[in-house]
Amino acid sequence: MKIIKLIRIQNLLMIAFMQIIFRYGFLKKITENYLSLSDFQFALLVLSTVCIAAAGYIINNILDQENDAIAKPKSRIVGVSISEAMAYNLYVVFNLIGVGIGFYLSNIIGKPSFATIFILIAALLYIYSTSLKHIVLVGNVVVSVILSLSLLILGMFDLFPAIHDGNQEQMSGVFRILLDYAIFAFIINLIREMVKDLEDMDGDKASGVNSLAILLGINKTTKILFVLTIASIGLFLYYLNQNLLQFDYVLYYALLLIIGPLLYFVIKIISAKTKKEFHHLSTVLKVILFFGIISILVVNYCLTNA
Repeated sequence: MKIIKLIRIQNLLMIAFMQIIFRYGFLKKITENYLSLSDFQFALLVLSTVCIAAAGYIINNILDQENDAIAKPKSRIVGVSISEAMAYNLYVVFNLIGVGIGFYLSNIIGKPSFATIFILIAALLYIYSTSLKHIVLVGNVVVSVILSLSLLILGMFDLFPAIHDGNQEQMSGVFRILLDYAIFAFIINLIREMVKDLEDMDGDKASGVNSLAILLGINKTTKILFVLTIASIGLFLYYLNQNLLQFDYVLYYALLLIIGPLLYFVIKIISAKTKKEFHHLSTVLKVILFFGIISILVVNYCLTNA
């Protein structure tokens, strides 16, 4: 139970769920099963992604003990229920498993150079925890990019090696949709990371993390989030109008479960002041991200029945 809390199992399940939904609810159907990885190999890819992400959470917990002692004293794990030495051992084990599987899969698909992706992600998570998170907005961007990569890696390992002259146009179109969803995940997660900074201001101040919330204060940061979210809603509506307007089910789904909750977020963020309010809004964004990922099933249904 202690290890489960340490690795943020709910977040890892979200990453795995996202990859599984895209693989079996979209890629496998839209490409008529013409993918590079077998089901077992895909399961290894998910395991690799989850292990590297778990290692990232562990090192962040290790190096964030001072912050957590102030911001989340009741939920501290490292130094309380798990020793720092044990946490470091787990960090090494999870990284070895994740990167090791990455090397195996890269050779399986005949692209050994792709193994560097797993090393780079593991290194980036370490650098984030040690230094990047202390730089205004940079840490937020890095975390959001890594989440997007968990989608794009499906294209690199399952789609790219299967491309040939006969299916290049089809595969390119599928990868573009994958990229669009990766951008969506990046935007929503970036906004959420900024909200979490507002929630964790007290602990960040004590541990020297220089977030936008600390630099500008609550009022200015919430105004920036308001503008950023309004711009995101405009971008999503433009995308719907340009690409999915002919699909009624997608339009209704997006308006009800993505645009609607974002409008709710916009209304609430401008007046939010307390830690409890910011936590609630962070949860709202997590739900929006979840429904955004699920929407690929609706998109696939509309595309295959058009």
